[in-house]
Amino acid sequence: MSSVRQYELIYIVPPETTDEALAELQTQVEAITQRFGATIEKTENWGRRKLAYEIGKHRDGVYVLHVINGPAELVTELDRRLRVFDLVVRHLVVRVDEELAIAERARVRRKSSMASRRVRRGLPPEPTEAEKRRDHDDDDMDGLEQGFRGGRDGDR
Repeated sequence: MSSVRQYELIYIVPPETTDEALAELQTQVEAITQRFGATIEKTENWGRRKLAYEIGKHRDGVYVLHVINGPAELVTELDRRLRVFDLVVRHLVVRVDEELAIAERARVRRKSSMASRRVRRGLPPEPTEAEKRRDHDDDDMDGLEQGFRGGRDGDR
């Protein structure tokens, strides 16, 4: 009954980790995701970066990001398995689709609010192309007018 959601998995391995060991870890993560019917949308190796604080005598680490689409049970299994691996210094799994949904709802709310304000003023709900162009041109001129006149009000 679980739905498919999008997650970002980021883990850090020690900088002296070989490419073969890192590839083996990535194949194990892929095997876990396939077992749960999930898919890895994207994998990025961010390379060696300095850690914010020392973790187990490591000042640097190799960061790897996986964007995974799958069920919630996958996250608990990934978390359990990554805690056991000695190769993984730290890991974090974050649900991404919830943040995208919140941003989309906010965008729709702003757009409907703008449309209702425009209708109350007797304007069409959506700005016309001429209004969009004029607003863009006005934005460009504001900085120039301030510079020439010494401020918004000018010398009155």
